[in-house]
Amino acid sequence: MTTALFWLAAICALAYLPLSPRPATALRSLLKTLSVALLAVIALLGAAPLLLVLALSLCALGDALLSRETDSTFMAGIGAFAAGHLAYIALFLTHPASDQALIFDRPVIFWSLIILGIVAATLLAPRAGDLKIPVLAYIPIILGMGITVLALPETGALRWALPAALAFIASDLTLATEKFLLPEDHPALKITPYLVWPLYWGAQAGLLVAFL
Repeated sequence: MTTALFWLAAICALAYLPLSPRPATALRSLLKTLSVALLAVIALLGAAPLLLVLALSLCALGDALLSRETDSTFMAGIGAFAAGHLAYIALFLTHPASDQALIFDRPVIFWSLIILGIVAATLLAPRAGDLKIPVLAYIPIILGMGITVLALPETGALRWALPAALAFIASDLTLATEKFLLPEDHPALKITPYLVWPLYWGAQAGLLVAFL
């Protein structure tokens, strides 16, 4: 049953991809939400850690809210995603195989994320307008997920957790670049929606595989 649900989630994700740059519709919202909500159902049915179920559920809620593209749902959607990232951080740090000493065994990744956070905050803060405080609060949360995943050993299925978390970060930073840094007529905006979604959904699927 979980295999069938995974393929259904993948079909929803694939069907959403060409709709991602288009205006909000009920079908677009449904496909986007189901793509991750079904992963949460798989995690629940597969007796995965409850923190994984919670993280996927919160991200699915965030997808539902952000897909409507209204001012009233935007901040709620960002809040849901921030909570989802915090659930992932808790999952990484409380997993039985987690060892926080491992975080400093990969200094290149650790310091790259620290520098990336400083650069992102420097570039985004002056351009985020009224969203400056939420953006500055969100950056350490998403990068914190990338740092804490380093506490997991690269063995077995857990080896998928690090590339999945890094893909999640890449998706969020691409989305932030799209929203705050690129002018409305920039040619890159024709490409970025088709980068954000595969990175994001692939990250969620990868984290499911790592912990299921």
